[in-house]
Amino acid sequence: MSNHSRTSRRAVLKVGAGIILAGSGVIRSRPARASTRLRVLLNFFPEASHGYLYQAVATGIYDKAGLDVEIRPGGPQVNGMQLLGGGEVDIAMGAAVTVTSGIERGVPATVIMPSFQLDPQALVTRPDINGIADLKGHKILVSTLGRSSYWLWLKNRFGFTDDQVGPYTGNLQPFIADPTIALGGVIQSEPYNLRRAGVDVKAFLLAHDGYPPYGYPLIAMQGFIGSNRDVVQRFVRASLEGWKSYLAEPTPGLTLLKAARPEATDDWNIYSVNLIKSLKLVDGGDAQAQGLGIMTDERWKKLADLLIEVGVIKPTTDWKAAYTTEFVKGLGITL
Repeated sequence: MSNHSRTSRRAVLKVGAGIILAGSGVIRSRPARASTRLRVLLNFFPEASHGYLYQAVATGIYDKAGLDVEIRPGGPQVNGMQLLGGGEVDIAMGAAVTVTSGIERGVPATVIMPSFQLDPQALVTRPDINGIADLKGHKILVSTLGRSSYWLWLKNRFGFTDDQVGPYTGNLQPFIADPTIALGGVIQSEPYNLRRAGVDVKAFLLAHDGYPPYGYPLIAMQGFIGSNRDVVQRFVRASLEGWKSYLAEPTPGLTLLKAARPEATDDWNIYSVNLIKSLKLVDGGDAQAQGLGIMTDERWKKLADLLIEVGVIKPTTDWKAAYTTEFVKGLGITL
């Protein structure tokens, strides 16, 4: 557990009761009571999908749990797993595929909870495409991270081939210019930005066709978990309470998120929250009966089976070390 409490040398701005905005978009609570500090790293720049964490800061949920939580933004140049392994952060938002494949290489990281029951990864197309299977033979723009995760599933599930792949760096212009191209993105982002640019699109959520990972999982190193089980339990419970509060009334979380990332527009934020609700990304699947944040061995086995089949991990790999249901089981938090 990090016990350093040095005040950052960066300028800080008070954005609410007991909350400060440090440089580079870092949000940190300043609880009145003695609390345990946790440094949490996002998987990208702050967006509405991260709002539940900001909500738990803004509404004092973390404070009540005895936690002093610092939320740090990620980004394309930020290697979250490296920072986690080096002890620069205590918890990082990442990808289930990355953690599971890391077990193969001896990286002792474990998922403690998912953000989403359904991974928000999607393929974006023009309206003439009726389903993912129709994209056989089409060029599909895929990010570097996507090539080592959802692209493996697409090849396995639909028979796509590597010669279909084109690079995706966040630039939408190649897709706009060529109506035959598809684009790999997340359901809350690329479709919204393309429609704003005047392009009529469809979006196919991969999870609806069986893509197995949980979405945006929160990850900790196994050594940290072993030494701080009570802290991790309090963090998981408080974060899921953050989801419940956020989906009921997201204004506190979105206000704090905008302080960290002013360019995140109100229109985009509200669109994203409404999409998360309508697609039941948080409260769908097993969460309907077992509560928010639930994970099951059966669901993780589907991911492990895929990774074994495509050669990412060996059949002998201890893939169950990639996650623990200890902190989510039996909480029973519902919307």
